[in-house]
Amino acid sequence: MSKGIVITGSTRGIGLGLAKQFIARGHHVVISGRNQANADKAAAELQGFATGSAKAYGVACDVSDLKQVENLWAKAKQHLGRVDIWINNAGAINTMRPIGELDPADILSVPRTNLIGTMYCCQTVLNGLNTQDAVNGFKGALYNFEGFGSDGSKSDGMSIYGASKFGLTYFTKSLIKETRGGPVLVGFMSPGMVTTDMLLKAKHDVSPERWARMKWLYRILANDVDTVTIWLVENVLANTKHGAHIAWLTRGKAMLRFFKALIIKPKPLPELEAA
Repeated sequence: MSKGIVITGSTRGIGLGLAKQFIARGHHVVISGRNQANADKAAAELQGFATGSAKAYGVACDVSDLKQVENLWAKAKQHLGRVDIWINNAGAINTMRPIGELDPADILSVPRTNLIGTMYCCQTVLNGLNTQDAVNGFKGALYNFEGFGSDGSKSDGMSIYGASKFGLTYFTKSLIKETRGGPVLVGFMSPGMVTTDMLLKAKHDVSPERWARMKWLYRILANDVDTVTIWLVENVLANTKHGAHIAWLTRGKAMLRFFKALIIKPKPLPELEAA
């Protein structure tokens, strides 16, 4: 049976990749970005991957604005009739520089998007999902995206972004506890390192020497969008567990890749080599 899917921050990168995989499996998707023209363009592009009668709809939404989040929910219900899965993927990242060199706008915009925006979405969506009828015991599912810093990892120039993701992980764990035993599934999604524009923009923020070290790490741990999103979508569609942690790059998998890299040289990633 076709499901109704909403993905924030989905006009490019991982969000667009997720939407592509959902619609290719016959599910209807609402994608969003801050610009309506970009959302419409992405929706039209996605229609070319649709199976059966699956449709893609574009809705402009800046998740740091509660009114726009509420409008996204309303438009999603209008287009889909029912929202089965909502994925909070929208995110912002600062330039990889010490905090003393950052534009004050970055210090404000990154946590407003990554943390406050996700909180707005969770409040709006949980209230909305709870008004729906249950299907197979659930009224819907809500997932928040983890990122660098979620596990407490630290790196120079990533203090603002990492803090927002660390806070988001705490918030999501608390949300899972608050909603346990209820009719809405709440969980995490974690893509690991993916060769998106967000990852590759670091080349312009760091020294050539640091970029060379980062490329070495990315060659071992990073994957292209399709590889990661196919796995994530299949696991999201199959999940029936509250509090699920749907993680592509686990600690064990990362350690295995480092071990293999000592024996076999990692294959180059076209997106990475072109950056």
